[in-house]
Amino acid sequence: MSHDLNINQEGRASMFYFGETPWHHLGTRLSHPASAAEAIQQAGLDFSVQKRPLRAMLNKRSYVDVIDHFGIIRMDTGDCLGVVGSRYEPIQNRDCFSFFDPLVDRSESIYHTAGVIGKGEKIWLLAKLPDYLRVGPKKDPVEKYLLLYNSHDGSSHIRVKLTPIRVVCQNTLSSALREGDMEVRVKHTASAPEKLQEAHKILELTNSLFQELDFIFNRMALRKVTDKEILNYVKTLVPDNPDAESKTRTENIRNKILYLHDSREDAKMHRGTAFGLYNAVTEMADHFVTTEDPNKALKSLWFGRGERMKLRAFSLAEDLIKN
Repeated sequence: MSHDLNINQEGRASMFYFGETPWHHLGTRLSHPASAAEAIQQAGLDFSVQKRPLRAMLNKRSYVDVIDHFGIIRMDTGDCLGVVGSRYEPIQNRDCFSFFDPLVDRSESIYHTAGVIGKGEKIWLLAKLPDYLRVGPKKDPVEKYLLLYNSHDGSSHIRVKLTPIRVVCQNTLSSALREGDMEVRVKHTASAPEKLQEAHKILELTNSLFQELDFIFNRMALRKVTDKEILNYVKTLVPDNPDAESKTRTENIRNKILYLHDSREDAKMHRGTAFGLYNAVTEMADHFVTTEDPNKALKSLWFGRGERMKLRAFSLAEDLIKN
């Protein structure tokens, strides 16, 4: 699978990471979480973008203005990252870090990974919050993160969301508590900087939301499930499909979830519980669903089909503890 990370003029991938080596073995490994200044430099985020008018060439000899369309230009390389409308306003990479300012002093090290995709069209930051959730009798640690994702090509809002990650297997435990609480979206308009400041409301909710998740995850870890409940869970999550090709794919997905629940070593401590079932789904979505386009894989993991499957799995596990 191609990694699709930006490679700068020195031949270095525009990404840093702290912890386990990514599957593509690229980027700068740090021995510690990064401060904002380190993250900007080490991830290759130290570039700015500008919105510039577009012109079209006619008959290879004259130019005409393209009305109401603009190019987003990466200023250090001159690359055009995308074409946007007149109301679109770019948000600089450095400004994205300001979202986290209320959490920490600017010099504090909280950033665990950040990077650039393509020529700079998309960037992401993953920031770790203090302390852990501790799930089940063995106090399985789940780290608390905030993810920020931004595009410079007009393809996405700025998006910030709570992202719990189970330490032992690096599964992203997507969840839905109350509508709109787990994610904030900000459009690229003239008011975007002010709205990004307003988005701090999610920071004000982080402690209470993670406390609520701690309670729900621990109830899931205590809820034993029967073989019949396991099969019903998987069949409800991945419904039957009459199409022959889709039917085979459905069975493969179901079998993979059952295998991850029954046989994986890192699943042992929660096997036979609602939390174990839920984790089998998150592990499959995070680590076993492949695509030729890694940008689509990232977006699926955080916001797309993989995320929707994990949210559905969370909802079904919640139903088990309610019954």
